Amino acid sequence: MATAKKSKTVPKKVKTMPKKGGYIDKFLKKADEAIQEGIKKADEALDEAVELGELTAKQASKASKELTTMAKKESEEFQKKGLAKINEGLASAKKIGANSREDLNMLEKLAELRKAGILTEKEFREKKTKILSRI
Repeated sequence: MATAKKSKTVPKKVKTMPKKGGYIDKFLKKADEAIQEGIKKADEALDEAVELGELTAKQASKASKELTTMAKKESEEFQKKGLAKINEGLASAKKIGANSREDLNMLEKLAELRKAGILTEKEFREKKTKILSRI
């Protein structure tokens, strides 16, 4: 019977020891909480990234519109300036052409005046040289 008493005391010691299953449950619970916290932080970071991406896209779109508007204005200005320069060139060419015709007509008249004896050969050459230098 004495051995029976000893066997009773051994189970009491086993009962006072913590259960292994309790530690695993606590560990798993802490691990699950850590995972949930990590997921929460990852979601927050993702939300911030999406928000930042949206802001960046809006800013890029706005900058693109502004640059497009500026480019159109500059293009219109260049076209106006280019047309003005072309018109100036055409006017100059017409003026030169008109002056050249007038100068040639003047040479013909001077030649007639020389033939008629109104101008001397020297006077004719002087006028002719002056007119040809302008052409």
